[in-house]
Amino acid sequence: MTLKVIGAGFGRTGTSSLKFALDMLGFGPCHHMYEVRKSQQQVDRWHEVALGQTPNWERLFEGYASQVDWPASVYWKDLCAQFPNAKVILTDRDPEAWYESISRTILPASEIGRLHDPDPLNRKASDMMYHIVLQGIFEGRLADRDFAIKRMKDHRQEVIDTVDPDRLLVFRAGQNWKPLCEFLDVPILEEQFPNGNSVADFLARKPYLAGCTLER
Repeated sequence: MTLKVIGAGFGRTGTSSLKFALDMLGFGPCHHMYEVRKSQQQVDRWHEVALGQTPNWERLFEGYASQVDWPASVYWKDLCAQFPNAKVILTDRDPEAWYESISRTILPASEIGRLHDPDPLNRKASDMMYHIVLQGIFEGRLADRDFAIKRMKDHRQEVIDTVDPDRLLVFRAGQNWKPLCEFLDVPILEEQFPNGNSVADFLARKPYLAGCTLER
């Protein structure tokens, strides 16, 4: 199996909803951080990437037909070259709303979770995200609101400027099925567009965050 869809969007831009939508449209299984966290093999392989090992993309996405979300979307340029026939979807969101979401979820979960999550698999996954996302994309400055929002906007523009327009869809989950299905050349579904992984949902999976604070 080879990737048919590459997700280039940052985490907390509707990647969870898009994952479920792609699964429903026949482009699954869709690789997402959900998939990484529930698999020792996935966590181990991505942790190796986080520590500098050259990725083996065919091995990392073995069994998957599509990909969205971090950590994989960090490497969207490499994936576009590795899978030249795959279409690219850039999930998008209002930058202010995105930062409000990420500052309450991925930021504490990665920094605190790598040390305090009671599940060793999740600790390793959080450590991987800490290296690839917090230290990689955001240079350790995700807590700096202005810096993080600028990095998000710059990323969006870089994807738009780099990917062939015929290959790219800039997508917000609130647009529902029509633009996504037309882009993927599949029938428009009548079912409600999926919606998941709200801030409340995210925090409910990580109760340890309630008793921890970030030191600044």
